[in-house]
Amino acid sequence: TADLKAAVRTQKLFYPPDPASMKDCTIGGNVATNAGGPRCLKYGVTRNYVIGLEVVLANGQVLRTGGRVHKNKTGFDLIGLFVGSEGMLGVVTKITLRLLPLPPARATLSAAFATAAQAAEAVQAIFAAGFLPSSLELADHFTLEAARRDLGRMIVPAGNAHLLVDLDGQEESVRSEAAAIRELLEKKNANALQVATGEADCEKLWALRREFSNSLRATGLTKLNEDVVVPRSRLVDLLEFAETLQARHGFPIACFGHAGDGNIHVNIMADRYNRDAAVRKKVDHALDDLFEQVLAWGGVITGEHGIGLAKKRWWPDATGEVMRDLHRKLKQLLDPEGILNPGKFIDPEAPTRGDFRSSGG
Repeated sequence: TADLKAAVRTQKLFYPPDPASMKDCTIGGNVATNAGGPRCLKYGVTRNYVIGLEVVLANGQVLRTGGRVHKNKTGFDLIGLFVGSEGMLGVVTKITLRLLPLPPARATLSAAFATAAQAAEAVQAIFAAGFLPSSLELADHFTLEAARRDLGRMIVPAGNAHLLVDLDGQEESVRSEAAAIRELLEKKNANALQVATGEADCEKLWALRREFSNSLRATGLTKLNEDVVVPRSRLVDLLEFAETLQARHGFPIACFGHAGDGNIHVNIMADRYNRDAAVRKKVDHALDDLFEQVLAWGGVITGEHGIGLAKKRWWPDATGEVMRDLHRKLKQLLDPEGILNPGKFIDPEAPTRGDFRSSGG
């Protein structure tokens, strides 16, 4: 994905999806998972940029859908069906992508706060003031402390919570918005404020964000990453509930991620997870509580990583019977022998053990 982004940039074009794993992940994998990333706040996810697909079906037939145009209402949206299907409906062999003009200017604001809840309140204030950043990322105290131990205290800003605000567009509008958002953050008691302009300086600030997952793994604890999404109005509630989970179940909780669209990576940090069945059971109980609360708020249990095997246990809780039945019928129609990515969440015989979680983010 990073290679594609760099290649089109030389032509002054822009492919917005930017998953944290973009140096490793492929466009095909992005299509299978409908990958997002920080910039999906303003620009949307992979599905918004796929305009044509070639797919080999389970029976060997080749489906060609879409084309090279930005508008297409020829029949049902079959592209939307296959993007995000986790490889269970067909094998994608060709992808046509929509590109945008490269924004000529960029700015990144970095700010520290006393608590993650204060940082979340600042996020809500940014939207209330009418701004739409390209990215808006948050990190809590545990995440920052892990980064300080891993990367060094001089690299990680002071404070117990961290907010990154990214802006892009025409130079004058970016400069004006950056100044206005800086003033807003100061009124929300932000400190250690930095403003970077230009691609190189902005990327220096973003380099820290992209290391959070590695720094959490470097603690020696098993990082069990959930990618829940809540309405933005519930962002403060989610961060406070993470503290409740920690107190209730005894696991450290690290929260970071895409605060702008309510998609927070809630990481349960467990010791002896791979060696102790009792620990795994306790983790599942913690996840029961997390997912139950997120669903009660009108959220969803996965915004990026999908259901797969890791969340199969919670698939019935997160969906209605009509939705599950339609998934089964689509799978049966397109793959009656069950040969495409078999055994995943649609299959009632698949394992339900939650040991297959993504560590991305």
